[in-house]
Amino acid sequence: MSTAPVPAEETANSTEELTEPDAVPAGTVREEYENLTDLVRKYRFAYYQEDEPLVSDAEFDELFRRLEEIEALHPELVANDSPTQEVGGEVSAAFAAVEHLQRMYSLEDVFSLEELEAWITKAEGGISKLGDTARLAWLTELKIDGLAVNLLYRDGKLVRAATRGDGTTGEDITHNVLTIKEIPTELTGTGFPAEVEIRGEVFIPSKAFAEFNEALIEAGKAPLANPRNAAAGSIRQKDPAETAKRPLRMFVHGIGAREGLDTLSQSQTYAVLEQWGLPVSPYFEVLGGLPEILAFIKRYGEQRHNLMHEIDGIVVKVDDLATQRALGYTTRVPRWAVAYKYPPEEVHTKLLDIAVNVGRTGRVTPFGIMTPVKVAGSTVEMATLHNQDVVKAKGVKIGDIVVLRKAGDVIPEIVGPVLALRDQQKPPVRDFVMPTECPACGTPLAPAKEGDVDIRCPNARSCPAQLRERVFHLAGRGGFDIEALGWEAAIALTQPAEPEVAPLVSEAALFDLTPEDLADVRIRREKRSKGVATGEFELVPYFYSKGTAKTPSKPTATTNKLFDELTKAKTQPLWRVLVALSIRHVGPRASRALATAFGTMDGIRNASEEDLAHVDGVGPTIAAALKEWFAEDWHVEIIDRWAAAGVRMEDERDHSMPRTLEGLTLVVTGSLPNFSRDEAKEAILLRGGKAAGSVSKNTSYVVAGESAGTKLDKAEQLGIPVLDEDGFRELLANGPAPAAEAAPTPTSTEPEEAAE
Repeated sequence: MSTAPVPAEETANSTEELTEPDAVPAGTVREEYENLTDLVRKYRFAYYQEDEPLVSDAEFDELFRRLEEIEALHPELVANDSPTQEVGGEVSAAFAAVEHLQRMYSLEDVFSLEELEAWITKAEGGISKLGDTARLAWLTELKIDGLAVNLLYRDGKLVRAATRGDGTTGEDITHNVLTIKEIPTELTGTGFPAEVEIRGEVFIPSKAFAEFNEALIEAGKAPLANPRNAAAGSIRQKDPAETAKRPLRMFVHGIGAREGLDTLSQSQTYAVLEQWGLPVSPYFEVLGGLPEILAFIKRYGEQRHNLMHEIDGIVVKVDDLATQRALGYTTRVPRWAVAYKYPPEEVHTKLLDIAVNVGRTGRVTPFGIMTPVKVAGSTVEMATLHNQDVVKAKGVKIGDIVVLRKAGDVIPEIVGPVLALRDQQKPPVRDFVMPTECPACGTPLAPAKEGDVDIRCPNARSCPAQLRERVFHLAGRGGFDIEALGWEAAIALTQPAEPEVAPLVSEAALFDLTPEDLADVRIRREKRSKGVATGEFELVPYFYSKGTAKTPSKPTATTNKLFDELTKAKTQPLWRVLVALSIRHVGPRASRALATAFGTMDGIRNASEEDLAHVDGVGPTIAAALKEWFAEDWHVEIIDRWAAAGVRMEDERDHSMPRTLEGLTLVVTGSLPNFSRDEAKEAILLRGGKAAGSVSKNTSYVVAGESAGTKLDKAEQLGIPVLDEDGFRELLANGPAPAAEAAPTPTSTEPEEAAE
């Protein structure tokens, strides 16, 4: 379990700096210590026994570290039953209690690279005192966010499975573990002790978890909060038949009681476990020192959302078993292992309200407005709720304490409510009611067609919210790539506070704008005093400077940059123009395919639906959407006015370019020195190849640059040829070597629509 921010009313003194034992009156420290101890026990019980955390991992970690800090400064306060001296949680009365043959320990956590470096340095100092550093190596592996389980085999047969419990005593979950297909009921091979404990982590794979939750939502049931709680709850089902319905898996990562097993290292032990038919994680390496460990942490920090399972950190262990034994244990953790925790991606915060956003294709999406909270390195105060059915299925109410997840660059998402805290909220929580009219233009909302879950505003042409979103989208990286036209600028162009008539009432006029058209545009902006918001608002010019009696108002540097970028945007290739038009389902992949196949906007516009559907990467859904879009006069006006303003509507085609990649599928991963990702894909498409986003058995080549990640790993596992940039250039110029046979490339017909 991990650690998090604490409500001020619960730990009133938790932010006080303690520099020495007598820095704070003893009575005040004792009160805080007792309060923290009670909170840690309460939250630990909810996490381990009830599988329903009351605070996030990050919040718990913060509480726990504060407790350790007080104990370090005031050792006279430390009791034998302090939570810092205990492992895990208690044993639930719902399951039979069983004792482990050898104690299961927790791991010491560190939360910064500096702390990790200090821990490694200290451990290396302890190892050097042992007199033999020749065998010093670090087994470094992913920290699975799952449930720790202990498997007991006698004479090679699985006789018992138990949770970690308090480290000494766990819960008997044998019948439930037997439903996990990859855990052998009998070990294979030879050499296993008469009695051996195998330790590991039960988890639900990320993809399977998402699919399972989608099925729950479709069935009108509340989704599971996260993979870790789902795995723990699944393994504690009273009916094993219910456990069998959950997509559980397990990786083993250690041995408890092991008399008679003579392996010399942790990594050698993993090889033996694999020989016995046990599932060992593919994500581990034996490394030589801190620089390699830091590189491992960085690599998997970048890849963590492409892995098989959720992780919350990296575990570093001394590989040599004799050194492990010599270093020994504290009362709670081994001295030879540590867990580095990545910044939290899941926190708890209060859902203040639920509002709706109208997207560029009219889709109306609920989103949560929350008490601002830091997660995954950024402060978040809004998060998506997808649609009204998802709000209902997740069971969230306005006023709830909710679980908020933000994975890397993914849009923040409200996972669900913390039900145990609902009755404590003031004012009482209330239900969200989906509006029946567009909040931007008042048009009645309805599904685009019968059976659709999403509801939309049908007023595509005149709805100011849809226009704002389309303008923001067309300026994006996949469209015209106009950096100076961001979110606030899109609002200023389409929904200014003054004048009443916006500079843009249709994106058709975008390239006709002049700086003079924007001179009077004002937006409402909050006043600030010494960098702090005052709650008072004023009208300020957005595109021009304020001006004074001596200095006339003039376009800002950003405004000048906007017009420079609008000029450059006119030269963008055809596929980017297609993306910028916000045609439903038509994203970058389909746009590239259409531009390659037809070469001109007129060619696409005049093509039959059948001809469009036969383009590789398009298919019938996108073809129908294109014909429907071109049937609207105001859509055609956009194209005509852009073309009249000089926007490129035809690609310059090099008919002499050889079709060297005909029938081949390539995946580009990592950073290439002389190709952007878009340029590499363009080069592939122009030569008749297909640029895919994921590696499969149908992939012909993988082009791998720096920080290639899991796609490179998968290519190597599947035996797919891997090219560096020089090899890629050679392939572009001359095609595959005569002996190479390209794998068949299936035609994709999946619609592609970027998130609104």
